[in-house]
Amino acid sequence: MAARTKSAKDRPSYRCTECGWTTAKWLGRCPECQAWGTVEEFGGAPAVRTTAAGRVSTAALPIGQVDSRTATARSTGVGELDRVLGGGLVPGAVVLLAGEPGVGKSTLLLDVAAKAASDAHRTLYVTAEESASQVRLRADRIRAINDHLYLAAETDLSAVLAHLDEVKPSLLILDSVQTVASPEIDGAPGGMAQVREVAGALIRASKERGMATLLVGHVTKDGAIAGPRLLEHLVDVVLSFEGDRHARLRLVRGVKNRYGATDEVGCFELHDEGITGLADPSGLFLTRRDVAVPGTCLTVTLEGKRPLVAEVQALTVDSQIPSPRRTTSGLETSRVSMMLAVLEQRGRISALGKRDIYSATVGGVKLTEPAADLAVALALASAASDTPLPKNLVAIGEVGLAGEVRRVTGVQRRLAEAHRLGFTHALVPTDPGRVPAGMKVTEVADMGDALRVLPRRSRQEAPQPRQEDTTRR
Repeated sequence: MAARTKSAKDRPSYRCTECGWTTAKWLGRCPECQAWGTVEEFGGAPAVRTTAAGRVSTAALPIGQVDSRTATARSTGVGELDRVLGGGLVPGAVVLLAGEPGVGKSTLLLDVAAKAASDAHRTLYVTAEESASQVRLRADRIRAINDHLYLAAETDLSAVLAHLDEVKPSLLILDSVQTVASPEIDGAPGGMAQVREVAGALIRASKERGMATLLVGHVTKDGAIAGPRLLEHLVDVVLSFEGDRHARLRLVRGVKNRYGATDEVGCFELHDEGITGLADPSGLFLTRRDVAVPGTCLTVTLEGKRPLVAEVQALTVDSQIPSPRRTTSGLETSRVSMMLAVLEQRGRISALGKRDIYSATVGGVKLTEPAADLAVALALASAASDTPLPKNLVAIGEVGLAGEVRRVTGVQRRLAEAHRLGFTHALVPTDPGRVPAGMKVTEVADMGDALRVLPRRSRQEAPQPRQEDTTRR
């Protein structure tokens, strides 16, 4: 007689104790959270069920009859953050702000909490990483005291939801989502199951109450947002807070935004008294001098839609070792190496290969777009020949390996920003479009045309260092 096969009800099922993923067979590693040894048997496989039609909560309406006034954005009181958000915070929206430790996330959100609070709109700031007294000290330092700003130090999700019932805020700030845990879910705070449960509960509360929510998120050592990828899909807006801790500049970029564009960038300056928005941040990236210095060139970079004038500096010295140094700061090493090769082969500047070369930007800005290639090349050529570029000159363009200068996007916006700051001369690729009145624009097709802004000596080999006479007289 044939053996009786097990029914679906008798077959065991397996579940990951870390993230809750289920499967019909045992695996040594969970495919969802990549954890080893967490898949365990927990009972029979669930029976197949069908969902019957239920009662609808609200009737479906033609889209033209839906009231959009409830989704009108309200200003946070911080103009640079409103720029990135698309005008402000929409009631019921959930925003995830992630960044490196110490970059200033808590300082920025505490300032937002104080400025957004008013008689009609209360703000609840929940800190799960610090005590209430520590947050109060920071609020005193940055002058973020408001009678309608409520502060609570909680790490339990049920306690946070209880504070929402008591305070009834229009804005909730949680710092951070990785340090709050639900007692109904197994696992430590910050685990995938806990982060998913905490975020899901707060999102449901935000939608039901029409309350905007700002969540602080941690990042991994690779710079990605920590936790399950589902977290970024659930929230409405994902913002990235960037900046070098040794520099004053901070940038807020939109990674995802259901209510606006993702190509806007907010600029902030972090100082001892707190953090302030920079409507005109180009001054941080420039060094004003009365006399031109060799090895410096200005360019205009686009951060999203925002043009910023930045300064590139280069320095070349005689090398004391067989392999010359190549050091960069704020620039991509690969792009600088490409410009060195183009200058040596296409520009006939042979002295660069045997010298130590240092290149950097000013103010902590990072230039990664190819539009800065021409400025990097001219700064290197100017440093090699010890000849300064003309004052009030900006260089915009991508340089190819054949020495050609290629077009880049947004040339007209870049030129308008340079003209507004008082620059009168620009090197650009051919066919730049409309040029600001009163600005001299020189079109260059290749590096040979671009190097003509330097004296003739710069296109030749740089002078060799003089040998010391060691003979005894």
